[in-house]
Amino acid sequence: MGNTIEVLIVEDDIRIAQIHEKFIEQIEGFKTIGMSHTVEEAKIWLDTIKPDLILLDIYFADNLGTELIDYIRQKDMDTDIILITAAAEVEIVKKAYASGVIDFLLKPLTLQRFTECLLNYKEKKTILNSTDRLQAEDIKKLWNNLTYAGEIDKGSNPKGIDSVTKGKVVTYIQNCDEGITAEKLGNEIGISRTTARRYLEHLMDEKVIFVEHIYGYVGRPERRYFIKK
Repeated sequence: MGNTIEVLIVEDDIRIAQIHEKFIEQIEGFKTIGMSHTVEEAKIWLDTIKPDLILLDIYFADNLGTELIDYIRQKDMDTDIILITAAAEVEIVKKAYASGVIDFLLKPLTLQRFTECLLNYKEKKTILNSTDRLQAEDIKKLWNNLTYAGEIDKGSNPKGIDSVTKGKVVTYIQNCDEGITAEKLGNEIGISRTTARRYLEHLMDEKVIFVEHIYGYVGRPERRYFIKK
């Protein structure tokens, strides 16, 4: 591995994949070299470019992301895996842990959490490439800095709030510097305005986002929602 860590993004949602790419651009020492939206396409990328790291979702139209974990291990590829997913089922987490997945980011996530995860990974790679024999402190760092980010510690979501949709809402708002209205959010991610407002109000209760009233030239002010930095 050279000085730059080459990353393959494997994510079925094109918009989220593009946001991850933008996040990577802001982190020194990383470079996106490919993007895939299906498991089978990802296999072709892996065989062709052999990335240092893949950022992997779980749910795809053609298969589960765990199929790709098995594929990498069967091919004995020197490629590390970080899961970025809304999937928190015990079997999936156990599979990731047993397969040597480097880290596990639970959607929705922020740029800060994303950055911490990748920098932790970079530190691990630096330690492993620095010497033939590790010190006790180095070994401790390798096993004790998992990020496991997300809101899972807050308990299950209330009725009517789906984790996958919630993750998409948060990720979309993160990329809206001028805020987003419930109507526009619904149109952009394919849900009704009422459903969008329900997710927005839930995220406000969790203090993930905040609302401002934006006054235009005529009519009532718009309620725009912004991510908390």
